[in-house]
Amino acid sequence: MLLSVGVLAAFQKAEDKKVYICSSVASTKYHFKKNCRGLLQCKAVIKESTEKKVRRYGRLLCKWEKKALKKK
Repeated sequence: MLLSVGVLAAFQKAEDKKVYICSSVASTKYHFKKNCRGLLQCKAVIKESTEKKVRRYGRLLCKWEKKALKKK
């Protein structure tokens, strides 16, 4: 049972990935890590959502997260 859950999680769509956003009205980015450098400036509440949902609302990936992805 646990193995099948792990296999399903491995094939989770990228759009269903959990991401973090600053709930400020002026915020326009999303982040993969809750402790991302870009979220340090957030004075509002940090909320968890899915990548698909935040992209639908026009949020873009944080520049620090982009740099981290390029290094991999």
